[in-house]
Amino acid sequence: MIKTNTILQDTFGRVHTYLRISLIERCNLRCTYCMPEEGVQLSPKNKLMSYEEVYDIAKTFVDNGVTKIRLTGGEPLIRKDFPVILEKLASLPIELSITSNAVIIDKHINVLKSNGVKNINISLDSLDREKFKHITRRDNFEKVYNNILLLVKEGFNVKVNAVLMKDFNDNEIIDFIEFTKDLPISFRFIEFMPFDGNKWDASKMVSYKEIMDCVNTAFSKDKIERLQDAPNDTAKNYKIKGYKGSFAIISSVTNPFCDSCNRLRLTANGQLKNCLFSAKESDLLTTLRQGKSIEPIIQKAVQGKLKMRGGMNTIEKLQNPQLHTKNRSMTAIGG
Repeated sequence: MIKTNTILQDTFGRVHTYLRISLIERCNLRCTYCMPEEGVQLSPKNKLMSYEEVYDIAKTFVDNGVTKIRLTGGEPLIRKDFPVILEKLASLPIELSITSNAVIIDKHINVLKSNGVKNINISLDSLDREKFKHITRRDNFEKVYNNILLLVKEGFNVKVNAVLMKDFNDNEIIDFIEFTKDLPISFRFIEFMPFDGNKWDASKMVSYKEIMDCVNTAFSKDKIERLQDAPNDTAKNYKIKGYKGSFAIISSVTNPFCDSCNRLRLTANGQLKNCLFSAKESDLLTTLRQGKSIEPIIQKAVQGKLKMRGGMNTIEKLQNPQLHTKNRSMTAIGG
């Protein structure tokens, strides 16, 4: 029974019905915008959530109104008990989805289908093999590309995410959009965001305006169609008329969507983050292991959520390393 006096409503009236759960901090890629070159300090194994603890925490959120759960990492598919976690969570009355780098997703097609997963987000930051190798520090382009085609063929709803960076892959914007011509996918451009160790600065970022300027130069106005965004959508959605797929822009930096935010994040070591940009975390796992209710901690964390980007409400604040380097790297938060 879903509670009506939800603990998931913050002081700005936002109700959080979407929980992103990171299953693992490790990844089989080393993307530069996600993970520092020297790697990250991993949590000891005994500090990570077991599959039972993932389920118990998730169930508490669902009992209080969460209707959608997305599994992330690191790379969630490299966790050995991933099929068990998926099966447990699939028993809850939720929409279950996953974010992956697609390197080994072909091995999990059947388990994803049997547990009702329909929506899959894949990271692909370049359509050029050498660029892919450079940014991921791994040579897996063909594997990822072919697995995207496989997922489409198998009937999944596929979204492909690319973090755009100046003088690296910003010259591929139209190539990415052309990728949607014959494939029913959504290609999403993400503004480069600051996290610990990713050497962020605003000059590397390709903004929403710059992306649309590029699109408007390549296509006539009558060919570019603005789509209706879903409620609480983080992306502004478009398509080129006649193309099977669509494209979108996630402009967390220049046009944040904080007013309609409905998401919370649970890290692999059981910490609740009320905002991707906030360095503050609330320890749910210790309390759960003590046999106590985690609901008061959840409520306090939600009530403490700031209006915009963890308090970094200007570009100037984003550019202050003292603020964004206190946050974890993206691989440790959960993509």
